[in-house]
Amino acid sequence: MTGFAALLAGAHGLDDGLTLDVPETWHQGRTAYGGFSSALALAVAQKVGGEGLPPLRSAQLAMMAPVNGRVEARARVERAGRNATWIAAEVHGAKGLAFTASFVFMGAVESALHINERPVPEGLVPCDEARAVTYTEHTPAFLANNFETRHAVPPVEDKRPEMCRWVRLAEGLGLDPMVAMLLIGDALPPGVMPMMHAAVPVSTMHWQVNLLTPAPATREGWWLLRSVGDYAEKGCSSQRMAIWNADGAPVMAGMQSVALFG
Repeated sequence: MTGFAALLAGAHGLDDGLTLDVPETWHQGRTAYGGFSSALALAVAQKVGGEGLPPLRSAQLAMMAPVNGRVEARARVERAGRNATWIAAEVHGAKGLAFTASFVFMGAVESALHINERPVPEGLVPCDEARAVTYTEHTPAFLANNFETRHAVPPVEDKRPEMCRWVRLAEGLGLDPMVAMLLIGDALPPGVMPMMHAAVPVSTMHWQVNLLTPAPATREGWWLLRSVGDYAEKGCSSQRMAIWNADGAPVMAGMQSVALFG
């Protein structure tokens, strides 16, 4: 097992990024897990942005082709304004462009508006009382090798297009908090998976992420993740995603477009 921080530390540095080999322990099928590619892109964006870069507030991530083997991750500053900085990143593999990202980094500004309408799911099981998720032969390599997961809500009789679990990295030390959030944020199966056979191939195409805090923090590494599928037709599913910390404070919101091959 190779932790993500150790992979970054051992990567070969480039002027505008880095290059490394993607371990199979971080695979999801024939490609790197989407959170791996997203966190890698963010790490090089932070490197290019340099000291003084504001906190990450939003990201648009496109999974275009398999990310595996030897890859190069590069980034460039698109615009540095008074309050916000936009940085683009790309991951290239042996067959060319495989992943793109657009990041917005923004410092705090004064505002009279205060809204927080993201309560934790009803019936939530506290993390220390939740039972561990049983991994099977269908469990992706990245999840079995790098994450601990627990069921966060009681089971229900009727199947729903929803997944809700407590998740933490097996090795999270030494990671920037924002990089850790992207690494963790895609760890759940698609929300519609409870209504499908576990062997059906799925693939994320687009992931939109908004950070709700400039400094993500939790207790003992545990985060509450929820994905809810609200549309599925002709092989495409749209889902809403959210992350809270162990105290129930919302830290990230998102949406994904997922391809379903069955």
